[in-house]
Amino acid sequence: MSFEFISTQLSERQRDGYYRQRTCVDYERDGMIAVNGQHYLNFGSNDYLGLRHDQGVLQAWVEGLAQFGAGSGASPLVTGYSVAHRELEANLAEGLGRDAVLLFSSGFAVNQAICQALFSDPGAGSGVSKGEIFADKFIHASFIEGAMASHAKLKRFAHNNTDHLGTLLAASSAEHRLVASEGVFSMDGDSPDIAALVNTAKQSGSWLMLDDAHALGVTGEHGMGSAEHYGLSQSDCQIVMGTFGKALGTAGAFVAGSHELIDYLVNYARHYIYSTAFPPAQAVATIYALNCVTTGGQRELLHNNISHFKARARAEGLNLLPSDSAIQPVCIGAPKLALAYSEQLSRRGLWVPAMRHPTVPKNTDRLRVTLSAVHTSKDIDALVDALVLVREALGHGAD
Repeated sequence: MSFEFISTQLSERQRDGYYRQRTCVDYERDGMIAVNGQHYLNFGSNDYLGLRHDQGVLQAWVEGLAQFGAGSGASPLVTGYSVAHRELEANLAEGLGRDAVLLFSSGFAVNQAICQALFSDPGAGSGVSKGEIFADKFIHASFIEGAMASHAKLKRFAHNNTDHLGTLLAASSAEHRLVASEGVFSMDGDSPDIAALVNTAKQSGSWLMLDDAHALGVTGEHGMGSAEHYGLSQSDCQIVMGTFGKALGTAGAFVAGSHELIDYLVNYARHYIYSTAFPPAQAVATIYALNCVTTGGQRELLHNNISHFKARARAEGLNLLPSDSAIQPVCIGAPKLALAYSEQLSRRGLWVPAMRHPTVPKNTDRLRVTLSAVHTSKDIDALVDALVLVREALGHGAD
């Protein structure tokens, strides 16, 4: 019978502790989440600055709806590209110090489009490769999927290891090479040695791309992410991508680079050409959120919360991964134990998701604590106290 593997593989996932189910959220606001009528302190959202419910952002969205309607009505190359989209692109380009920006419906679509458009030559990936992609081992799954669907050869270097990257690049004879990493890694919350990445890419004549989804809005003097924080010019980092559904609190994504790169993607990125543009009202709200990021005080509140959590967690001997970002992973090491932690925390009124393989490498299963500017010091103290109690209840022991 066709597709018998479906039930077999689902059973295996349940047996091994890797089975996934969706959680339907009743309500979420001000650091609280309601699920099945129960309320919890929410430490699972990527809304790092609390802008999803900012009154100005909401009002901007309403005004955008009144001006442009509920949707864009077409793909960007037909009639779906509005003045709101153009203004958002211009604001991002100025803030990032790039020539131009192109908007997409999601970060997944951006990463797919970049890989497949830049490495669309069937000659790439043949015996004498025209194109090779060198990606950090922990880069997001959307980029790996995009690279594997392209005509490039994909090579993955050890996480944040530029020596290994340099060795791989030295052995490459490809005509076109792209080095890809993240500004802040989504599961570990750490960052690469950006200066070393830039130098390694330049020495090999490669382009560098940074997925800045978790850095945009959080790092940099004005919250513009890694390019601003590390002073990266367009010649240092040729491609920057980011998303709006995290620190900016809306939805959608972008890629930034030279005029020529953006023009090329407009002509060859199928994920852009054949997708309906996201609603102009969404662009209006994102413009307002971007202004909040660059001028507001939310980032200072967030970084104070990060420092407070790290100090309390370390004082209690919790096993944190090295991260200075809003993503603070607490290592557990086994999938079923990570699920048990998450369940025990929920019983104490705290929502902290467990991250398991294949989202993270095997034996690194963890709680992914995400902090927000809307959390209070009392919220964070409650989380740390509960983590300690759950550790004792499960007999896990301090590390």
